[in-house]
This record gives sequence, structure tokens and C-alpha cells, in this order.
Amino acid sequence: MIVLRRNSERLHVKRGKHVSWLTFYPQKPPGPSTDEFGVLASLNEIRMPPGDGSASFPTEDAEIVTYVFRGALAQEDSTGSSGVVHVGEFQRINICRGIRLKETNASRTDWAHIFRVVLRPSELGLVRANEQQRFATAQRHNVLCVVASPDGRKNSLRISQDAFIYSAVLDPGRHLIHELLPGRSAWLHLIYGEATMQDMIMTQGDGGGVTIEPSVSLTAQENVELLLIDVGPTPRSS
Repeated sequence: MIVLRRNSERLHVKRGKHVSWLTFYPQKPPGPSTDEFGVLASLNEIRMPPGDGSASFPTEDAEIVTYVFRGALAQEDSTGSSGVVHVGEFQRINICRGIRLKETNASRTDWAHIFRVVLRPSELGLVRANEQQRFATAQRHNVLCVVASPDGRKNSLRISQDAFIYSAVLDPGRHLIHELLPGRSAWLHLIYGEATMQDMIMTQGDGGGVTIEPSVSLTAQENVELLLIDVGPTPRSS
């Protein structure tokens, strides 16, 4: 089964010039929810104006993968840890309950544009961790490049949850097939461009969930960049 969440169906949150688009959110309008997609808790697109920052906020346990599409993102938490994630880099960070996190656009002149995948932990008590890796466009050109995985395959970020995150930059006409093992599902997000998934046309900001299918199949109609998240069954509470 394939379900779509159109760009216009995402929750649009604006604070001054700081803008976010949330693919999944607690209000759960009609349409797909993360209940069907394992440990995937949220997928957000965020644009921050020059010098803008978020207020420091407490967090719950979560494993977060951030992709800086444009600009640079400065981070600082209440443990004293700080750093900058630059354009083209992916970051994996474990946030533990009670830690406060603050983020700022590292540039005074350019906008920052990021995509963020939040994974809910399958067990309580995450260990604080932070790593980042640059994946050049050439590595992601016309292939699904794994950028995060539980075993750190192909020099990807090593995550603790049952999820594989892929990035791809496609030329017009390029066709991709990603096989799904039994019991697994996937969410595909189109960063820009136009593509078809089966007979459905997807454009910038659209997302598609694939469940109970043997594969994800997509053809780029123009230049496309995408994220694909492959997840195992939803963890059951003990």
C-alpha cells in the first residue's frame, strides 16, 4: 500500500522568519501517521534566517539525523558540547532526557535549510553521542547512498535504531528500486524536483509511505533530490 502526504498537507509553523514544515505531528489529521512506520517519529524541514536561533529547550530521549541542505547549523547543549554542521553534511546525535539543546544559523548573511529525521528509541537510556559525515553529491548521484544504518555500513553514520536512511540525487529519467524485506516499511521525501512513484506524481515537499509492498519504485521526471527511510516493525511495549 502507498499513501501520500502532499506538501500542502504538512503542518506549517512560522516563528518570525523561522519556518518549519512537519510531515508528521501529534494532531494526526486524516492520512498517514508514524504509527505505521516503526521508530520514525518525525520528519521536519526547517529554514532559518541569518543569525536566527531556536530557544534552548529540554528534550526527551531521541536519536536525531540532521541533513544540512544549505548553510550551516551551530549547536550547543547543556552539557557544554557544541559544534557546527555544514552544508552537505549529515549528523547523528543522541539526545538524553533532560538535556537542553540550542541551535543557531551559523551564518550572519545566508539562510540555513535543514531536514531532520527523529527516531524514537526502542529502549530507554540512550547514551549521549554525536557524529557527522559529509556525503558528496557524487556519492549520491543516481544511487541510493546509505547515510545512516545500525551497522555503519559503507562509512554511514551508526544509529542504534532499526532504520536505514538513504539520500539520492537523480538525473531526469533515472529509475530506482529499493527492495523491502518482509515486515519492513519505508517513507520517501522529495526535497526538490518531480518524480513518479507507481502512477502517482510527487513534487517538492511531498512524501510517500510504502507498507506491505515488496519494494519502493520511483522514476525522476526532472532533477530530483530525496531522502528514503527504511524501518522495521513498530516496537511493541513490554
